[in-house]
Amino acid sequence: MKKESGYTWKLGMFVIVGLVLFTGTIYLVGKSKNLFGSTFKLQARFKTVSGLKLGNNVRFSGINIGTISNIELITDTSVMVELLVKNEVQQFIKTDATASIGSDGLMGDKVLTISPGSGINKMVKDHDIIGTKSAVEMEDIMNSVKASVDNAGIITAQLADFSYKMNNGNGTLTKLITDEAFANSLKSTLSNLQTSSREFAKFTYQMNNGNGALSKLVSDDEFGNTLDSTMSNLQKGTKSLSENMEAAKSSILFRGYFKKKKKAAAKKQAILKKEQDVNNKIKPKTDSIEMKKSNTKQPTGKVTKSKADE
Repeated sequence: MKKESGYTWKLGMFVIVGLVLFTGTIYLVGKSKNLFGSTFKLQARFKTVSGLKLGNNVRFSGINIGTISNIELITDTSVMVELLVKNEVQQFIKTDATASIGSDGLMGDKVLTISPGSGINKMVKDHDIIGTKSAVEMEDIMNSVKASVDNAGIITAQLADFSYKMNNGNGTLTKLITDEAFANSLKSTLSNLQTSSREFAKFTYQMNNGNGALSKLVSDDEFGNTLDSTMSNLQKGTKSLSENMEAAKSSILFRGYFKKKKKAAAKKQAILKKEQDVNNKIKPKTDSIEMKKSNTKQPTGKVTKSKADE
């Protein structure tokens, strides 16, 4: 009897401990999955869920606030995800909040993250649909990495080609690195250019701040107006002088002088014309004589040729 009562007591303790552990496990799992406590539902529509599964966590500002309760394929390009979220965070989630899919660590489970909206908007209601951001696919990352590696290979090949040409070429840059005489020449040229630039700067400074005529012509309006007036007066004086010369030609005192000058110019013109006429008469005669000489030479050439042939 004592043995049977001992076995009964041990069996009862084992069953009680098992029930406590089972209840605690159910409670912990239910708490993590929001099976207990007040919750509300949100929905988000994605083109692809990137491996998101039922029961994955929902995070808001880095805190787990719910789980994924349902994933439903709407069309071939649309997936509706239903979120089960705690009621106490509802007031912080606004209607312009957005949901995105990420990973819990580098190789961890997928996590749906809700980004907060602006505080001026209203809070979401039960079964509201919030905006989404496209998830970053691993395939896109691998394609990007592959493109980067290919570009790195091209750049490396071009850099090697550039280095070879730099070491073995005859271009300007190669000479600048390897040819000391060319480098010294370029250095001298740059030095001269610097000196010229400094002198030009000095010249422009003197032009802007000097007291010379050229500086005044550039910067002094009064000097410019004076010079303009002087040139105008000079032009008027030249015109008056021309008028006086024309008047002097008609004057009795200078009329004889200008007539003699005019006759001398006419006589000189007549002599030049006469010489030109003589040259024009001599030239045809010379041309006819040369033509006769050429005509007389042609037959003799033919005769000698015929004699030679005979």
